[in-house]
Amino acid sequence: MNKIIIPLLLAAAFFTGCKKDGSIDPQAAKDDAGFTIYESSFLDALWKHDPDWATSVGYHKYDSLLYAPSNKNRDKMLDFDKVQLDSLDHYPVEKLSQDNRIDYYLIQNQLQYSQWQITTLKQFMWDPSQYNVIGSFATILNEHYAPLDKRLRNFYEKMAFIPEYYKEAEKQIKDPVVELTNLAEEQLTGGSAVFEKDFADSLSKTKIPETEKKLMLDRATASVTAIKGFVDWLKNMKNDHPRSFRLGKEFYDDKLKYELQSQYTSQQIFNAAMERKKYVHREMAKLSKQLWPKYFGSKAMPKDSLDLIAQLLDTISAQHTTVAEFQSTIENTIPKLTSFVRTKDLVTLDASKPLIIRKEPAYMAGVAGASMSSPGPYDKDGNSYYNVGSLANYSPEKAESYLREYNNYTLQILSIHEAIPGHYVQLIYANQSPSLIKSVLGNNAMIEGWAVYGEQMMMDNGYDSTEPEMRLMWYKWHLRSVCNTILDYSVHAGGMTKPDAIKLLTHEAFQQVAEAENKWTRVTETSVQLDCYFTGYKEIMDLREAWKKDQGDKYNLKDFNEKFLSYGSAPVKYIKEAMMKKQTVSKDAN
Repeated sequence: MNKIIIPLLLAAAFFTGCKKDGSIDPQAAKDDAGFTIYESSFLDALWKHDPDWATSVGYHKYDSLLYAPSNKNRDKMLDFDKVQLDSLDHYPVEKLSQDNRIDYYLIQNQLQYSQWQITTLKQFMWDPSQYNVIGSFATILNEHYAPLDKRLRNFYEKMAFIPEYYKEAEKQIKDPVVELTNLAEEQLTGGSAVFEKDFADSLSKTKIPETEKKLMLDRATASVTAIKGFVDWLKNMKNDHPRSFRLGKEFYDDKLKYELQSQYTSQQIFNAAMERKKYVHREMAKLSKQLWPKYFGSKAMPKDSLDLIAQLLDTISAQHTTVAEFQSTIENTIPKLTSFVRTKDLVTLDASKPLIIRKEPAYMAGVAGASMSSPGPYDKDGNSYYNVGSLANYSPEKAESYLREYNNYTLQILSIHEAIPGHYVQLIYANQSPSLIKSVLGNNAMIEGWAVYGEQMMMDNGYDSTEPEMRLMWYKWHLRSVCNTILDYSVHAGGMTKPDAIKLLTHEAFQQVAEAENKWTRVTETSVQLDCYFTGYKEIMDLREAWKKDQGDKYNLKDFNEKFLSYGSAPVKYIKEAMMKKQTVSKDAN
């Protein structure tokens, strides 16, 4: 009898627990089963309010929709946030399982962050780069989750909203940040090729009737006109009192709290980064003294340790690829990394999930030289793209500087970070997590922290065993993460100038001028994101040490890595709570 009653009760909870707007019926179950049902209802309601986000994570029910960035639609989002927070209050968090408790906190944080963004930060007023619709259209075009004809028809229907979208965007912008205005112009101008060329190329591969194709192409032309019209409007708008790109201390602290969900404050993270920088400098000086005779013979060493390190790095950096072979060099590194990870048994690699290395799409240009685009949790069989920036438009001097930065050693470390065992591996594990919430609301500090942690793990397991140069270059690379935090905090929560920033990056982080200039551009176009690398890395290393101490003789690196990754892209502080709590429970059970 019980086998019949329990499913009926769950079915009743499903039909009565959640209303159409995602809110909770007062009679709904307050346990884990009820919360799991609520999560599903919450996500579907969220995707209705943000169809572009839905498309990006592989949920394609609302692909044909595009909402104008109006006051009315923002008010609807605020209403949604309030309803969902009220619904969360229905569940006593202390009575939920550890996994559901993490989901509860992730949902709560997302809703509170959304409220803060709309009512306090108001980035929609001063950041024109927010009004970039091209990414979701490119996803519809490039991913193979449905037949091409169906995807192109969704693309066509979605384009109908573009003119209204950009008319509304013009109404919202006031005193925009100059750097973010320039970024919007660059991305939208380059990205318009998705409508001008890529859409037409895809249409030519279908059997859609010619009359229908003409209508679709005409709408694509209208979309390009609307996008370029917005770009022209930005270029010609009067902006006598632009907002500074600096967030300011108060906004910065709040944004970091929501985005990183760290156990540390921004000040604590900054202080830890400053200490780490000192440690890395000491280790680099030791290696430089060891390598000096190899490259300089009996020539006297500089007395200043930073000068000593800089001369070694500058000499070794001359070993680099060419502009023409930049991407192919990266492609050739992947099999080497794969073999090493498998030989050392660091983490299980899923051979069924291919990694595609491609030229960075134009609509993504302007922020980072390399990135990973992984399939969303609803599209687990989608492609993983390793996006590589093009050097085609660089002057010979700038290209040489860039290639020295990404020399034969650091180009390997870049691929460790972005691909194996970095982002590519971690995000595949995240998609295997049974919790969609942990994938959808993924924590950027955990994601970036894992990639930085993966770099050190590779070095510590002998990837640099035959060449001290690799370890020296990794320390230089690691300083990027450390100095990212120092830079971001100093610029957005302080008043660091560009000359001081360039000095930090070139003199203390030993970066090439081109890299330092690009990083300055990045810190003016983003905020808090640059903190993710070191913050997540530190939290993971702290957790591993605690886990290692707890495990004693039973400690195994692969076991730690795979258990850690099994929690999806949750904040490290919650993963730590779950892993260490489970260990305590296990000991008590014995």
